[in-house]
Amino acid sequence: MRLALAVEYDGTDFLGWQRLSHGRTVQAELESALSRVANHPIEVVCAGRTDSGVHASGQVVHFDSDAERSDYAWMMGCNSLLPDGISVRWVRPVEENFHARYRAESRRYRYRILNRAARPGLLHRFVAWERRELDADAMQRAAQVLLGEQDFSAFRTSQCQAKHPRRTLKEIVVARSGLEIRIEVEANAFLHHMVRNIVGSLIPIGRGERPLEWLQELLAGKDRAVAGPTAAAQGLCFLGPRYPGHYGLPSAIDAAEANP
Repeated sequence: MRLALAVEYDGTDFLGWQRLSHGRTVQAELESALSRVANHPIEVVCAGRTDSGVHASGQVVHFDSDAERSDYAWMMGCNSLLPDGISVRWVRPVEENFHARYRAESRRYRYRILNRAARPGLLHRFVAWERRELDADAMQRAAQVLLGEQDFSAFRTSQCQAKHPRRTLKEIVVARSGLEIRIEVEANAFLHHMVRNIVGSLIPIGRGERPLEWLQELLAGKDRAVAGPTAAAQGLCFLGPRYPGHYGLPSAIDAAEANP
């Protein structure tokens, strides 16, 4: 039987999603808990890998098991075994052809910036910090040149293993709420560090150090070396993937938007 589950996590204390031979990762912790509940080894496939320090509110995975457990038993059993900072939100049986990565139609991320003179205290694990005033409207206007299918080489880390740099950006929204600026990005898929590199190039525009046209120049130039720096990991959260409706899965993205 194939099952899907959604898991949320605070990535601060983990070396990213992917299982490693050294250090704690979210995948390793989740597989360990699932294996104990199933009473046999479990391996999971995720919708999108996250880096060290990056969070997720709706990461979706699939796994196979013949263990007879209710959806509730899977969820509660895992959550009783998982460490603080990781929680399974739901578990559902799915069609055998469901694949958490390949069936996703798009993925959405949110980046949060606390924009004030004093560094964050309570929110330091979940927001980046910028002390200089940012013009969110300018950042929003500049960002719209990224929409559609583009070559995102200028926003791709040198360690990226993707076969090609072309991705289709469906939406990017930059908005201010009080002292916080949020940047939400949805695309069919993302390159390694793509969101953080886009944010790192939007911040100089928000400060007024670069013109609105700079992002278009970076996109056309395809040179990572002249784009902005990679934004800090703690500001980024993977909201989740979108799947075709016939799978009947809860929308992790909609849930995240309803509960910021």
